[in-house]
Amino acid sequence: MDAKLTVLYEHATGFTLFKVKEFEEIGSELSEVEKSVRDLQRFTKIIELLAFAPFKTSVDALESINSISEGVLPESLQIFLETNVPKVGKLSKVTLGVADGKLGASINEKLGLKIQHTGFVLEILRGIRYHFPSLMKGFAPKLEGIAQLGLGHSYSRAKVKFNVNKVDNMIIHSVSLLDQLDKDLNTYSMRIREWYSYHFPELYKIVPENYLYAKVVKYVGDRKQLTEEKMEGLEEIIMDAGKAAAILSAAKSSMGMDISPVDLTNVLMFTNRVVSLSEYRKSLSEYLKNKMGTVAPNMAALIGEQVGARLISKAGSLTNLAKCPASTVQILGAEKALFRAMKTKTSTPKYGLIYHSTFIGRAGRQFKGRASRFLSNKLSIASRIDAFSDNPCNIFGQKMKQQCEDRLKYFETGEKPPKNVDVMHDALQESLVLQQQNESLNTSVKRKKSKKEKKSKKSKGEEKENGE
Repeated sequence: MDAKLTVLYEHATGFTLFKVKEFEEIGSELSEVEKSVRDLQRFTKIIELLAFAPFKTSVDALESINSISEGVLPESLQIFLETNVPKVGKLSKVTLGVADGKLGASINEKLGLKIQHTGFVLEILRGIRYHFPSLMKGFAPKLEGIAQLGLGHSYSRAKVKFNVNKVDNMIIHSVSLLDQLDKDLNTYSMRIREWYSYHFPELYKIVPENYLYAKVVKYVGDRKQLTEEKMEGLEEIIMDAGKAAAILSAAKSSMGMDISPVDLTNVLMFTNRVVSLSEYRKSLSEYLKNKMGTVAPNMAALIGEQVGARLISKAGSLTNLAKCPASTVQILGAEKALFRAMKTKTSTPKYGLIYHSTFIGRAGRQFKGRASRFLSNKLSIASRIDAFSDNPCNIFGQKMKQQCEDRLKYFETGEKPPKNVDVMHDALQESLVLQQQNESLNTSVKRKKSKKEKKSKKSKGEEKENGE
């Protein structure tokens, strides 16, 4: 018996099956299929409508398209295929053409059908998409546009929909901006130092910190105008009377050249920009700290806000990080070193971004590998709790941080830490108590609001009665 090809096409209005006539001959002439795609008369000689199953509701359509986009076979599509594709005895003679390989794999696993998703199948699907209103009798092109637009909006909303208080995109951009600001501020501070040092070269040795140096330059300006009267303000900036006195004495005996008012104005304008950027960097760091406390409280408690944010940024999202095994988290950020080690067949790196954690730094040289493995295990657990917990809190992160501290003690002294089962049990109990307290607090707030609303309604009613 000749093999048969049936093509599945997912439309915004429902699922359709098309029978392809003599597909073995068509497959050998791919160029002919490409030519016939634009011509409706030629294309209808190649395919024939076999079955159509419209979606009952827009919710059903959205659920089906979400499942298909993830490569999962929806139940409605499974029933449709079982009903309209030849039964078990003839399965070996039927090939099903699909657009997505992942969906094809799911269909093959559930129904045992032979799947084809490459070559001329894609050209046939392109032709079906182009001529769909003409291939379906009584189908208006306007209806197709409305259905596609509605489903497209629903699908986009479902994908973009997020909790405003729990979004990791802001963390990714914040930590990237923070790193960029650090690089830029270092460059700008070096430029200020080189520029102002023509006028007052001794200042940098007294005040080596970039931010303080910029603030002092902004305050001092022309060194010849620095007098005893300005000492109080200078001490407030530096928070050190000795350094302020040293700056004053250095200004009196400085070997720097004189600076014109125009040059000094330009230096001070640039200094103001650097000072404002430094202050913005501080506020951004505080924002990142608060955001991490909301989105990933356990990671923030365990490894710190900035290292945790860099891990999320490197993984792409908190969900992606939660899906990573502990071994991947351990070397996240050291990909180049890993592949170089694999290529040269040398020892692989023990840690990536987690090296910036205090636990790795405090561990002895012979224990750094063990400490990084232990920390990556805990980070993997913390990221999953943060990503998939409905009511995240930092209790688990604090407990795991203490476990890391106990593990470091164990490496140094041999003192056995508490069992992980007991620690996690205590953390779970504490989190449940905290959740109950939050729920009771929310209910009391709601009651107060409802009482206020009732009082306001009564007062409005009385005012109306009095007015009448």
